[in-house]
Amino acid sequence: MSSPSLSDLGKREQAALDERGTQQRRACSNATWNSIHNGVIAVFQRKGLPDHELYNLNEGVRQLLKTELGSFFTEYLQNQLLTKGMVILRDKIRFYEGQKLLDTLAETWDFFFSDVLPMLQAIFYPVQGKEPSVRQLALLHFRNIITLNIKLEDALSRSRARVPPSIIQMLLILQPPPSRSFLKLLADCDVMTAVWESHVN
Repeated sequence: MSSPSLSDLGKREQAALDERGTQQRRACSNATWNSIHNGVIAVFQRKGLPDHELYNLNEGVRQLLKTELGSFFTEYLQNQLLTKGMVILRDKIRFYEGQKLLDTLAETWDFFFSDVLPMLQAIFYPVQGKEPSVRQLALLHFRNIITLNIKLEDALSRSRARVPPSIIQMLLILQPPPSRSFLKLLADCDVMTAVWESHVN
């Protein structure tokens, strides 16, 4: 048997270096994914982000968009991060009914709309300009996973229900499939005009 030539050895060494480089890039990408995942879930859990973490997450998103994983970014955002986050919010209210449901849903919506949504838009700022936007995806997931999977229709249809203004705002923004109680609520509600104007402005 003839001994391997220098060129063969060089090719093998280069292949080994390339493989090591690929593994290191994958490990770095996995660490970045995990960092983004943990940051987003912390926001949904009301833990907030440490100082400078928003900048780090922005940079992580920017790096991932440049890799081969970038094409799966929206899919990962929808199927993993947003779904998990909305389940965290839903599980705190899913077994409530009637007035208790309306009050806790209003509080949950306020937290989501005022805190979570702006933070998601800030974390995923490098994705800005892509359609659907992070804002659109987050609102869609809130509607599909939370409002359409709780007993909201029953709570709204109760004659003595006191509907918080936040619920009106939520329904106007999310535009769920119209129902009798929702349409009646909009027709009867004194705060609808004020909420609508605040949303438009």
